[in-house]
Amino acid sequence: MPDVKGLYGLQNNGIMVSLSNVYAKFGEVAEAVQLLETELGNILLSVSIAEHDLVNKRDLALARKIFSDVDKKTLGQLIRAAQAKVPAPENLEELLEHALHERNRLNHRFYRQHNFRRNTAEGRAVMLQDLQHIHDKILNAYKALMLFNGVDLDNVAPFDFPTGHLPL
Repeated sequence: MPDVKGLYGLQNNGIMVSLSNVYAKFGEVAEAVQLLETELGNILLSVSIAEHDLVNKRDLALARKIFSDVDKKTLGQLIRAAQAKVPAPENLEELLEHALHERNRLNHRFYRQHNFRRNTAEGRAVMLQDLQHIHDKILNAYKALMLFNGVDLDNVAPFDFPTGHLPL
C-alpha cells in the first residue's frame, strides 16, 4: 500500500490531510467500482447479444429489456450473473469477491467504521490509507477482469482520452 502521507502533503510539522482529500479519494474509489460494474455489464450484454443473435436479428424491445435487466443489477448480482454465463479462473472469482466485499464496506460502513477520525489530520490520513487499500482491491479485480477479456491495462499504449459526453 502506498504511503498516503507522502501523497497528501506530509510536512515536517505533521500531516496536513484535509477532509476534501478524503472525499476526493472516496470519489476515485467509487469511480473504480463503476468501472468494474460497467465491465461486468458489458460481459453480460455481449453474451446476451450472442445468445439472441441480436447482431443479425434486430429486436429493439429485447435489446432494451436485456440492457435494462443488466443495468438494474447490483455489483454482487453482476458478478454472479457473469460467473454463471462465462466461467472464470478461480483467482479472478476470488478477486471479484474481495472487490465486492470492499465495495460494500465502502458504501455501507466506511464512515461509520472511521467515525471521529474525520476530525483530525492524523485520523484522515488513516482514512486515506484505508481508501487506498479499498481502491487497490477494486482495481486489482478490474484489471484481472480486463485481462481475462484480453485487455492488459498495465500495457496499454498512451492515447488522447475523449473529453465529451456521450448520452447513454
